[in-house]
Amino acid sequence: MEKVIPIGEGFAITSQLDPEDLGAAAAAGFRSVISNRPDDEEPGQPSAAEIEQAAAAAGLAFAHLPVSSRDIALEDARAMRGALDRLPGPILAYCRTGARSQAMHTAATSLNSQAKRYDVVIVGGGSAGIACAASILKRRPDISLAIIEPSEAHYYQPGWTLVGAGVFQPETTRRPMASVIPKGAEWLRQEARAFHPDEQAVELADGSRIAYRGLVVAAGIKLDWNAIPGLADTLGENGVTSNYRYDLAPYTRDLVRTLRDGAALFTQPPMPIKCAGAPQKAMYLSCHSWETAGRLKGIGVEFHNAGAALFGVADYVPALMRYIERYGIDLRLGSTLIEVDGPGRRAIFRQGTGERSQTCERRFDMLHAVPPQVAPDFIANSVLADATGFVAVDPATLAHPRWPNVFALGDVAGTSNAKTAAAARKQAPVVAVNLLAVLDGTLPWAIYDGYGSCPLTVERGRIVLAEFGYGGKLLPSFPSWLLDGRKPTRLAWFLKDRLLPPIYWRGMLKGREWLAAPGRRDDAR
Repeated sequence: MEKVIPIGEGFAITSQLDPEDLGAAAAAGFRSVISNRPDDEEPGQPSAAEIEQAAAAAGLAFAHLPVSSRDIALEDARAMRGALDRLPGPILAYCRTGARSQAMHTAATSLNSQAKRYDVVIVGGGSAGIACAASILKRRPDISLAIIEPSEAHYYQPGWTLVGAGVFQPETTRRPMASVIPKGAEWLRQEARAFHPDEQAVELADGSRIAYRGLVVAAGIKLDWNAIPGLADTLGENGVTSNYRYDLAPYTRDLVRTLRDGAALFTQPPMPIKCAGAPQKAMYLSCHSWETAGRLKGIGVEFHNAGAALFGVADYVPALMRYIERYGIDLRLGSTLIEVDGPGRRAIFRQGTGERSQTCERRFDMLHAVPPQVAPDFIANSVLADATGFVAVDPATLAHPRWPNVFALGDVAGTSNAKTAAAARKQAPVVAVNLLAVLDGTLPWAIYDGYGSCPLTVERGRIVLAEFGYGGKLLPSFPSWLLDGRKPTRLAWFLKDRLLPPIYWRGMLKGREWLAAPGRRDDAR
């Protein structure tokens, strides 16, 4: 290894390295190597891939950011800035003589000197974002952390099912956002507009950029009300409601209380959706209310589910089917709501798929509609997205496959688990542990097993507590002698009604991880 020249704190340059030099670099205390030299500049030059392999063997992080001259383009300076922020120091950079590496360092350090820079930036102040922020700060209180979130209110969305049933008051599910921002976090009250992961920056709605060492995306999911013609125009009137909105759940309650006879339709769109059991929870609780009041026989209840099964995990279907039969529900699988005429009290469904599909018109007195759900536009249009529009992540570590210091959790993550608050509760410590590991220059070691929970409220006072992970594997939190989730139990109702709200507000959002400790990946080191 030729002469090493210190340029700034934690950064030095040198001339072309050979693979056998990497051990000496590690012994000298360097933790990362940056190559600023293009491959094949001259015969016999070691390739970046060869240097990267030798670096890995020596326990060094590596980045290849080639430039052809000392006239550094803005894009290259931003890429270098990102590498300086991301890689553990001290860092050794090289090119043919070291001159281009010095120029890259100068250009990178002069970039956007007035921009605010944080150790961690979290996009989204919902359940997942706040829980993850709390988990990170619990482990490292002195870290600089910002939460980008424009909303002034934070909602306990799992409670809206019980608002629609008249069990909870809507106000109990809403609190000021300022009250849930963890101590030590800075709240940036505007929208994120774009991601620049090569530059370690998030662009905000006002055009400014926030720099980071680690990024967590927890931007939630978009409820696409306009995807069904006529639906958005009639929500909250003409008997059309949805427990998927804070302002509409009370209308569900009022409709159930006043409906004496007629047709009540409940719908579920294709996956993915938030809490796949929520559409039928609203139906079961409504039916139980009508049954208790002696009005159920005069109400024709239909469940139009776009899926091929009542519930995605077969173990819970028998218990649910008994309630379908008890309430006399007309179960229509493969039936998708495609249009609503509110004033005319008509709903149009597409039944079946492909060439054999057909449309069906149903009259209603009450329609509980659930819209299709997709990734937020600024996520789907970003470089972080996978083919589905959600953030691409490793399903176990929740790290992005291309940018290892970028993570996602909650509804926006491109994972196959059920999109529930319970999933976010389990994911938050996994992301917290793994992100801090990456910032420390080590491998992520915590794993997420796909856990999700769906308390299926089949009647007021009883719940089928579905708990499962990737592939539909059952992951019960309690022994079956205490609580068998495959059967409706009063204990599960007590958990949903009395215990889960305080666990959410005082536990999950405060970084308390009861029954949420992450598992460990075997190959971590």
